Formats: sequence, structure tokens, C-alpha cells
Amino acid sequence: MRGQAMRLTVLVGDDLWHHRPVAHEIVHRAREAGLAGATVFRAVEGYGAGSRIHTLRLLSLADGIANLVMIVDTEERVREFVPRLDGLFVDGLVLLEPVEVVVPAPPRPRV
Repeated sequence: MRGQAMRLTVLVGDDLWHHRPVAHEIVHRAREAGLAGATVFRAVEGYGAGSRIHTLRLLSLADGIANLVMIVDTEERVREFVPRLDGLFVDGLVLLEPVEVVVPAPPRPRV
């Protein structure tokens, strides 16, 4: 995949959907939809609309840490996928951004 594409970024907490983490469910739905790929990143620290800091450094405050699910594919495929997120989570944020995919050339053999 090269050239113009769209990045779908979903920020969700540790919510569960049918006893499964929402981020996990999003990845599985993306795979079922045939999207190019999906990756989940777990936040180390942050805050949201309530301005309360959540961090992994203190176990008592680890509740509410965000997960970021990132998916990149063509704009058409990403936009077709977005409705599959409906009903998965209450609090979260869904971002759509145009991106350019660049694939670097492989390294040249050393002589």
C-alpha cells in the first residue's frame, strides 16, 4: 500500500464488550472487514475531559488508562468500517485523518 490513505484512530478506555476488551474487538472487526492492518497502543499516562491524570506508574491510578487503536487503509474502506464501531463503547474518541503512505527502499547490500 502506497500513496494517499486514511488513518482511523480510536481512543478507548479499558471498557469491555461481551467480556472482551473493546480494543481487542475493534482489531478483530477490522480483520474481518479485510482492512490492511490494525495496531493497539496502551497509554502510559494522560488525561481526558475530566482533567484527572491517569498513569501506569501508580497502580491505584491505572484505572482509566486509554488504548489507542490505529488502522490505515484506503479512505473508502476506512469510511465503510466506521459504522462497525457503533455500540462498542460509551466514552471514546474516533479520529479520521488523511495520510500519505511511504514505503522506504530496502537497504542496499554492503560491499
